[in-house]
Amino acid sequence: MKLELKLPTAEELRMSYERDLSEAFPPMELKPLRHIVRMTRRGMYDPLCLYEEGKIVGECFLWRGRPGWMLLDYLCVTRSRRNAGFGAGLLRAMRTRFPDSVIVGETEIPEHAPDPDMAARRLAFYRRNGAAWADVEAEVFGVRYQILYWANGPRPDAEIEREYAAIYRSAFPPDKYERYVQIRRGTRREAV
Repeated sequence: MKLELKLPTAEELRMSYERDLSEAFPPMELKPLRHIVRMTRRGMYDPLCLYEEGKIVGECFLWRGRPGWMLLDYLCVTRSRRNAGFGAGLLRAMRTRFPDSVIVGETEIPEHAPDPDMAARRLAFYRRNGAAWADVEAEVFGVRYQILYWANGPRPDAEIEREYAAIYRSAFPPDKYERYVQIRRGTRREAV
């Protein structure tokens, strides 16, 4: 299978948002499409789609931080292609496209997730696909996350925490950041 990760057209972005992201993520975790488009135009966001023979089979949307830092905002595979290795292929393509960047990820903490089994499976998936765990947790708009990352070697937790916070601070006014984003260290947990 030949896979290609690239920016979609405006119509493809709308289709992938409506078909895949809206189905895979609860409304409280999904940015409005207009915000994604605005952030992309400002150079703050890379909504990348994974193509197989010209058809979108998955997405990884990356939020740019300071140079060399990104947040994996959304990762999903089209429903008909799930459990067939496309998620792992998507992560490999992402790392190939940004080999020198540290890519930070958030995944729900199982005991705080609406679907603890699904959250545990996500943690295990990321572990199998090379994610390192940071000793950092966050609560963003009421959702509790374990922070993980992909990098060329280990990174200090303080650095992960600082750069992760910087990504959110770049998008929100201080009062909104203080109200809706809490980041803390010293909570190490391992993937199941």
